[in-house]
Amino acid sequence: MTERARQKIARGRLTVALTCVALISALAGMTDAIGFMTLGSFVSFMSGNTTRAGVALVGGDLSVALPMLAAIAAFVLGNGCGVLLAGRGGRALERVLSGVTVALVCAALLPGWPAGQVMLAALGMGMLNAAVEQVAGLPIGLTYVTGALSRLGKGAARWILGDRQANWAAQAVPWAGMFTGALAGAGLTLWLGSAAFWVVALAAALLAVMALVLPRRVVRGLRRAGPR
Repeated sequence: MTERARQKIARGRLTVALTCVALISALAGMTDAIGFMTLGSFVSFMSGNTTRAGVALVGGDLSVALPMLAAIAAFVLGNGCGVLLAGRGGRALERVLSGVTVALVCAALLPGWPAGQVMLAALGMGMLNAAVEQVAGLPIGLTYVTGALSRLGKGAARWILGDRQANWAAQAVPWAGMFTGALAGAGLTLWLGSAAFWVVALAAALLAVMALVLPRRVVRGLRRAGPR
């Protein structure tokens, strides 16, 4: 195989991987927008929930602070569950996305219990972070994009200073995916209300099916080698 052919294959795998990242980030953005609009709480943006919980505690408003803290705890638990679901064998992406689907279906089944919906959706978003850990050696965040925007800005500055590696530009993908998903989630909420959780549950299930047909090398490339 020629070097040109190898580069073409590598570019193709990178494109597929980044598309996967964009779709999963869009799922996170949709879910977060629906959670915020229907439940008054972020379900993937834990920095926002942390700030809101602190402000509410100082103001003595436990009715706001406690759900925020519960969502944070569920998110942390979800990250651990996602790692356990991924394990060390094959089909890690499918297992993680299947777990996310179950959590979102359970959230959709509880329209009369907002606190439960928040915790289940946050649990699912925590799991989602175990779906993808890297692309082309770069760390990737799926349910929060502050780090991606920071790496994007620093990478651009290094490029100006003479570092001609351009892989930092890939950090724009999760942000674009999450922003697009947030737009879709807001529209779905205005249309369907809390029933929009069924749409993101279906989207997660479709992503799990998509993972089944992804090339194995692409899926392996989305995960880090060895324990962290």
